[in-house]
Amino acid sequence: MKRLYNDILIREACTDDAQQLCSWWNDGKVMAHAGFPYGLGTTVETVRQQLEDKNNNSNRHIIIYKNIPIGEMNYCEAGEKTCEIGIKICDFSMQNKGLGKIILSLFIDALFNEYGYEKILLDTNLNNKRAQHVYEQLGFKKVRTKENVWTDQAGVLQSFVDYELTRDLFVPHLN
Repeated sequence: MKRLYNDILIREACTDDAQQLCSWWNDGKVMAHAGFPYGLGTTVETVRQQLEDKNNNSNRHIIIYKNIPIGEMNYCEAGEKTCEIGIKICDFSMQNKGLGKIILSLFIDALFNEYGYEKILLDTNLNNKRAQHVYEQLGFKKVRTKENVWTDQAGVLQSFVDYELTRDLFVPHLN
């Protein structure tokens, strides 16, 4: 997938992105929302191998804004005509600027209209109210809350909210 809109580019991640992804994934501030406050502790070589593995069922993409990588997103099969997505705007200076809604709109539009998915799933930390607000503005519906289902690296129980979106509920946020 390659999507260009104004100053935003979403493109497939390649092995040249391994260093950047490794930097983000090892940054506890970036990964805390996912339960990894100490980062993943991965290596550039491991990330490179993951990007080369076409059988890993995860389609990773890099988000570029004004020619600078600011985050990543992915999707993977989750059943018939259903996929699950994830997104991180890793550059904190680019958060809270309305980019998330636009980036997700581009991504979701491609998943529905180019890839033929009929349902998109995602989950987010129960405490991530900012993300929940964005997802709900795009039309995602809360399916369930899973409380205290996972213990993070710091030993803190984490809770999650599951969301789903169908084409008929999608509210794109593109100018």
